[in-house]
Amino acid sequence: MTNDDQKTAGTKEVTIYSTPTCHFCHMAKDFFNENDIKFTEHNVAEDIEARKEMLEKSGQMGVPVIFIGDDMIIGFDESKLKGLLDIKS
Repeated sequence: MTNDDQKTAGTKEVTIYSTPTCHFCHMAKDFFNENDIKFTEHNVAEDIEARKEMLEKSGQMGVPVIFIGDDMIIGFDESKLKGLLDIKS
């Protein structure tokens, strides 16, 4: 599936701060892909600027940190993601 085929979450931008070895990060990205949600990913293990940005926004180093528009979710919370993305199932 290409990014052009994916739908956005309404008008909300979806961003995830993650690391390659984080199990919950993989679960979140799989969830977005399975629901055709376009997202921007920042690998905070390699991108120091993204890591600083995540720290400033969330106040912590734990991942994933997910933003749906202005709403922040720490960790993988499927029910909260579904609610913010208006996914029925």
